[in-house]
Amino acid sequence: MKKIAIIAAMQEEISSIKNLMKFINVKKIYNLEIIEGIINNKEVALVMCGVGKVNAARTTQILIDNYDIEYVINVGTAGSLNDNIEIGDLIIAEKLVQYDFDITAFGHEKGYITDIGKEIYSDKNLIKKCTDIIEKSDLDYKVKIGTIASGDTFCKNVNMKNDIKNIFGADGVEMEGAAIAQVCFLDNIPFIIIRAISDKPNGNNEIDFEKYINIVAKRYANFIDFFIN
Repeated sequence: MKKIAIIAAMQEEISSIKNLMKFINVKKIYNLEIIEGIINNKEVALVMCGVGKVNAARTTQILIDNYDIEYVINVGTAGSLNDNIEIGDLIIAEKLVQYDFDITAFGHEKGYITDIGKEIYSDKNLIKKCTDIIEKSDLDYKVKIGTIASGDTFCKNVNMKNDIKNIFGADGVEMEGAAIAQVCFLDNIPFIIIRAISDKPNGNNEIDFEKYINIVAKRYANFIDFFIN
């Protein structure tokens, strides 16, 4: 039977999803602990990939190679680049970019990836499911469908924040989503990236990240509970 793959970078980010699961079994592949179980009568495989794009891409490919995947969900936290998106709100990526991918020396735009392009788009049907939830459910938090930028640096510098926002029109920034998107795109697997805002880059936002990570994780878990139903 097909499984829904759910990927998050950190233990704090998978714990809220694990709390939704029933009939849990743990399978180990290489050094990954894959938590198999049921959410709302759907079979899921939940895994902590580790921080950063390489860890995220590797984990995504391992799941695709070892399971019959219906679609991939990446959950976790993000920093807000949009003044209208506050801590505790959600960003769902309609498109993703890698802000640190740079072959401008060869005449390409910042973020352009050979044979991929500058932007990778989430599955339209999964985005439609998200918009249906937003329209039909009584959510006590804001959900923005927009652009997420990924790169291998925790964004805390205000100038860096402004550059990513201005160059890519991004609403949020994190460290894994676009890498997962790239692997899914290349393997023709539907995917969706759902992130809760834990901080706003301001020079010392790592303090907010540590403070709010467990709180905001409950927000995307709530949304996933609606989504896998």
